[in-house]
Amino acid sequence: MFETQKQTLKSTISRLLKQCKSMRELRQIHAQIITFPYLPQNHYDFLISRLLFFCALSDSGSLSYATNVFRLIKNPQISVYNIMIRAYASKFNDSNDTHMLYSLVLYKQMLGDGIGPDTLTIPFLVKECTARLDDFVGRSIHGQAIKFGLYSDLFVQNSLISFYSACGFLNSARKVFDEMPNRDVVSWNAMIIGYLRSGKLGEALDLFRRMDRRNIITWNSIITGFVQGGWAKEALEIFHEMQNSSDDIVRPDKITIASVLSACAYLGAIDQGKWVHNYLRRSGLECDLVIGTALVDMYGKCGCVESAYAVFKEMPKRDISAWTAMISAFALNGYGKEAFNTFEEMELIGMRPNHLTFVALLSACAHSGLVERGRRCFDMMRHGYMIEPQGYHYACMVDILSRAGLFEEAEGLIRSMPMDPDVFVWGALLGGCQMHGNVELGERVARHLIAMEPANHAFYMNLCDVYSKAGRFEDVKRTRTLMRERGIIKQVPGCSVIEVDGIIVEFSIRGSSELVTEELACILNALGNTLKIENIVHNYNKKLLEAQDL
Repeated sequence: MFETQKQTLKSTISRLLKQCKSMRELRQIHAQIITFPYLPQNHYDFLISRLLFFCALSDSGSLSYATNVFRLIKNPQISVYNIMIRAYASKFNDSNDTHMLYSLVLYKQMLGDGIGPDTLTIPFLVKECTARLDDFVGRSIHGQAIKFGLYSDLFVQNSLISFYSACGFLNSARKVFDEMPNRDVVSWNAMIIGYLRSGKLGEALDLFRRMDRRNIITWNSIITGFVQGGWAKEALEIFHEMQNSSDDIVRPDKITIASVLSACAYLGAIDQGKWVHNYLRRSGLECDLVIGTALVDMYGKCGCVESAYAVFKEMPKRDISAWTAMISAFALNGYGKEAFNTFEEMELIGMRPNHLTFVALLSACAHSGLVERGRRCFDMMRHGYMIEPQGYHYACMVDILSRAGLFEEAEGLIRSMPMDPDVFVWGALLGGCQMHGNVELGERVARHLIAMEPANHAFYMNLCDVYSKAGRFEDVKRTRTLMRERGIIKQVPGCSVIEVDGIIVEFSIRGSSELVTEELACILNALGNTLKIENIVHNYNKKLLEAQDL
């Protein structure tokens, strides 16, 4: 009878802990655990560990309270240590710096108590090292895993792959990956994400192709990584592959849609973008702030300003990113007045602009030739909203002035910059020189850019363009000779991308599709023959008229 009561008490308190919503409730439960006179030690230890779990890891808990409880435990077991190590490891982003590496202090204390780590302890410690990018301590924990015979555990190895990838040691991450006797989808994802973050898109794709089973994280990682790495066309191909996949469990989610819309925006693939928008409607996925903003951005970059504005107006809620995307859409397409009208509407509802909003406004001024408004906007940013201009703001302002041929004012602005002007600032000035044929200043700026980045082929080509427009062809030859002597070559072949009937077609100096090339050759030959015929007819008519005059 008495044993039944004790078991009932344990179950009751366990249920209360599970339902606990605040520290006030938890303190009352804690008092019950402490004051009950006949609670067996094993029941007491179990309930304290559950209480500790809530305190340390719940959003409604208190790590300081958990620490006080932990200190009162006479002989903490490995499970209790793991709760506290996990708690401190997960508090890395907390504003309280006193948590720094306290998980490691606890780990050393645990070893001092004669308790070895298990397959949960090591991943918790490695996770903190990953968040801190602390390769020294992380490698030490790797050594501890080997010392205690835990290295072959799947969770330990997965955490080590993520750690080495995050710290930039891809060879070490790949070594752990290759040594794994068994891998799950987390192992493959961790290695793929590591390659994507390091810009090794080809290696990531190779692993992706070798996977037998993929989850939504796999698909989203490869699509997002390709978009961010400049492989937008390949990202769309992977998305279509995902659509045609035999795996019915994996379906595109909001992250997939947002990434695919970014790819469409990058390529200007409006037909693909419209298809994704229609898919969004059919699938029943919520068009939240992120998706809505991505749609506005996509339509704006594809030149469909009306569609962008329609999506923007349909959004039930709009944050600063959505407003900035709409302003950018107007700016990019030369609707300077509409961009500023949208900005004023945003101000009226009390939405505060950020630094990207002013980039969009200054771009609107540049594309619409609104010099005076650009000056006022730049001044408003500094004195009205107390936003200190960054390099990209100065680059926009220099672009506005250079396009208008106001080179003295542009140079004066560059000299007044509180930071060293970067290549984008000087590039904006050079663009104006090329536009207005300012050879003297253009030559000086181009040479300065070459001095800043001697291996960048683009600046040499800009200098050649300045010379050729001025008829200084000897200088063009001299610059090209200098490029050859320095071994300067164009690393990325020039290419252009167009969308034909929803299909992305790339034309590149390195070669294009044979079928497309053949079609183009046929069309060009036909055009050539037409022009020849028209030229013959023109010459015949001209001679006929001359004969009549005689």
